[in-house]
Amino acid sequence: MSEKAKKEKRPSRGILWKVLLVLFSLIMAAALELGKHTLPGWGLAVLAVAGYAFLRSKKLKESRRLVRFGAFIGLLAVFACILWVSKPPTRSVPAVSGKNGGVTEVLHTAQGDLTGIYTADKKVEVYAGIPYAKPPVGALRWREPQPAEPWSGVLAADHFAPMSMQVTNSPYYDSLAQIIGYHDYKISLSDNWRPPVSEDSLYLNIWKPAGNVKGLPVLVYVHGGSLQTGQPWYQDYSGQGLAHEGVIVVNMGYRLGVFGYFADEALAAESQSGTTGNYGLLDQIEALKWVRDNISAFGGDPGNVTLAGESAGSASVSAICTSPLAKGLFRRAVMESSTVSAPKPAHSFRLMDKALADGKKTKERLGVSTIEELRALPAEKIVGEMSIQHHITVDGYALTKTPFEAYAAGEFNEEALMHGFNGEEAAPFILFSQANLKNYEQKLRAVFPEEYAKKVLALYPAKTDAEAKKNWAEIDSVLLFSYGHYCLARQAQEGGVPSYVYWFTKTNGRLGDWHSGEEVYLYGNIPEDSKLYDAADRTLSAQMKQYYLNFIKTGDPNGSGLTKWDAASGALRVMEFGTSSQAAEGSSGCIMRDDPYAQLHQILDELYGVK
Repeated sequence: MSEKAKKEKRPSRGILWKVLLVLFSLIMAAALELGKHTLPGWGLAVLAVAGYAFLRSKKLKESRRLVRFGAFIGLLAVFACILWVSKPPTRSVPAVSGKNGGVTEVLHTAQGDLTGIYTADKKVEVYAGIPYAKPPVGALRWREPQPAEPWSGVLAADHFAPMSMQVTNSPYYDSLAQIIGYHDYKISLSDNWRPPVSEDSLYLNIWKPAGNVKGLPVLVYVHGGSLQTGQPWYQDYSGQGLAHEGVIVVNMGYRLGVFGYFADEALAAESQSGTTGNYGLLDQIEALKWVRDNISAFGGDPGNVTLAGESAGSASVSAICTSPLAKGLFRRAVMESSTVSAPKPAHSFRLMDKALADGKKTKERLGVSTIEELRALPAEKIVGEMSIQHHITVDGYALTKTPFEAYAAGEFNEEALMHGFNGEEAAPFILFSQANLKNYEQKLRAVFPEEYAKKVLALYPAKTDAEAKKNWAEIDSVLLFSYGHYCLARQAQEGGVPSYVYWFTKTNGRLGDWHSGEEVYLYGNIPEDSKLYDAADRTLSAQMKQYYLNFIKTGDPNGSGLTKWDAASGALRVMEFGTSSQAAEGSSGCIMRDDPYAQLHQILDELYGVK
């Protein structure tokens, strides 16, 4: 090639490396943002790119290709080091995010004095990180919760306690989940930190209307997360929305995974109550006892408590409704998208023989033979056992029967129920295991005996991949979620308990009617500035929240200006919250309709021998 041709080609090479450097810089910025890296990391990254650009344009311009390539590899190595040294630190979550309204007056509880934080509008007081039991660590690991000890001075209840010990995702995973699943990711340089996790997590949080209030209804909420993960401060179910409407909201951390549901005969033998395997459930009941003894200090009525939960939290509520230990601790129950009330619960539940067998497997995997050895292991060593240890069991103490058996015997604690399920409950759980025409029948036969697989195929025939995908998603939603609510509604009728059942089908730009999509509506927490929800969403949220407020206060969701919500009677009917063709014709977006999955529910009744 002539010198002239070489010179003509050089500018294109110069442009190429600049383009590549810009692309690399964008990738680096994305990695820093999605990984929630600290501001010094951003500064070092800018210096690294600027330094490389300077060298490339001046010092390396005429160097051999191998030298330039080596310099770029050096830049990659520097960037890897930057990612390592700028990982987000651990920081406690403030009780009020952003600007707050200052410190509250001192309140007095049985354990000691404390102050909280006002929200920015000074209409709600938030008290976070209040101990309701002793830390379940050391010798108290896998023991029944012990009452909290008194503290001296004034406790500043202005930050949430660590979330219960659990396997946490990387910041990249969480960021991608917000982008792909929730569609509400926000670029920010102020969230480059991570919340703490700890075995010491038995603390509760309270939202109350500001000022000297008395005799207000109380809602106690149990968070979800498959009894493996989760935290009590998530914005969708924050108590702030209901506290603005005159309700005191309480939620709590409780032991999860192997710390909350590990069962062992030696543990039962050392327990005065003979229990093992239900430590997380016992934590929730202990929190209810704390509320009974202390909530009047916050202006709440201990005789007017509603217990609520979503997903695994709802499964917990379902169990507590039949626990003899919880008698008199609450009056009403709300269960969103889960129960353990079916003859054979689909998740979050196992019988004691299975719990003990799983406990033996855990000890074998960890290479220990005694409880003493297991208690000596650091929490980080055993936390990975959560995938096998996240099930409530019948321990003879917290639960003396399965919930299905208890309801059949007329043994339950609530006087009214509000519960339901969503349109696309199973969607997030089958993202990577969806059906197509090729595997559809195989999936059905893996779940149903042949006789019943044929019945389900007749009810849900599929001729295309799209039909197979849609059918399997609906069938999975019924198996995992709605059938338990169907069973609960029937047993509540038999027990004379008013049971108000909903079906949430509202679509939006965020979660839609996927699992947990209803919470932000029900708790009145749709962000004012969110463009993922429109005016119809906000109207529906106001209606759902009003039904909820009425139920919390009186046990009946009905009230002025709302579509009449009939309690279950005879064949199941549900209140649809959504935008189906029927609901769209109503003035409110809420309409009573027949059970949308009645035929599949009846097939499951036949399968389980329910009459």
